[in-house]
Amino acid sequence: MAPPRGASTIFVAAATATALAVGLGLAEPAQAQGRGCATTAYTDPPREVLSCPGGVSITARRDSQYRLIDRNRDGRPEGAVLNQGGLLVDTPPRRGPFQILTPHAIASVRGTTWAVDVVPTRTSVFVQTGAVDVRRPSGPAVVLRSGDGVDVQAGTGPLQVTRWGAGRAAELLGRFGR
Repeated sequence: MAPPRGASTIFVAAATATALAVGLGLAEPAQAQGRGCATTAYTDPPREVLSCPGGVSITARRDSQYRLIDRNRDGRPEGAVLNQGGLLVDTPPRRGPFQILTPHAIASVRGTTWAVDVVPTRTSVFVQTGAVDVRRPSGPAVVLRSGDGVDVQAGTGPLQVTRWGAGRAAELLGRFGR
């Protein structure tokens, strides 16, 4: 399923997460999982696609454990906290911000196609097109543009933006059939 022209795509894969949402002041971050979103299951690769009000589409790997963030409880998620597995999120143009909260980083869409991959020791963010802000839970942001990536590990040092090779980007995007 391809996003509409001009849509934003967030791609997230995670192994572990903490109570990051509570630490960021999101103590009541989400509606019931999938509430208000129509769900379709696929087998290759195994995943579920949630079509949510407001045009947001969330693809969850079958092994994913996550929680949608819907602060105003209008059925239109503004983000997600991922505990395990992976998410790919397509947002329509001019919809407003959408954030993925991981143990190491906060990645915020800025009208683009991008991916976030989380393993226990780091969060990696890659931008296919457009631009994305990435920061640690506390600290300054870096802006990634098309072809850029960053690996965020625990610590406080500056984030180092690098160009990703085609192989690394394709491997990440391929996990969701892209």
